[in-house]
Amino acid sequence: MFDRIRTAALFGLHQATVAAGIALFPVAVFARRRLGVNVPVGRLVETSTEAIETAAEE
Repeated sequence: MFDRIRTAALFGLHQATVAAGIALFPVAVFARRRLGVNVPVGRLVETSTEAIETAAEE
């Protein structure tokens, strides 16, 4: 029971990070080109993807 809740929560978190990554893409491009700052949204999406894959394997 808790595994299903955990998997559902991780899936929701993953979907939220993907949506945030898409929404923040123009900001990330602006920050990189104009300010020289990298926004680590891609790393956040990768981490959430790894977490959901690990939970699916268990």
